Amino acid sequence: MGGNKKKPSEKGGQTGPGGAEIKPADDKKKTPKPQQKQKLAVVVEENAGMKAIQGMKSITSQALARNVGVKISVANSFIKSLEAKGVVKPVGGYSGHRVYQVIKQ
Repeated sequence: MGGNKKKPSEKGGQTGPGGAEIKPADDKKKTPKPQQKQKLAVVVEENAGMKAIQGMKSITSQALARNVGVKISVANSFIKSLEAKGVVKPVGGYSGHRVYQVIKQ
């Protein structure tokens, strides 16, 4: 079961390919500069979103994000705003994966 164990080399240092000895990197550690978080204001335009929704039988945030080309969180907030306006209504789904349908007027 066990297998051959590596035996320590006779030299004290580590060796790389070809038997060349590898020296440890300098002890100078670069301190990372604090990065500022960018606030990206990506929104779905009303026209593009409504055009994408009209062709869908059932509306999910994943499908809308794929069709419009935005992140799922952006598509989800767009759907929530449409729900607040009364354009779409939830018809199914579970655990945060809601399925919506356009309300016929």
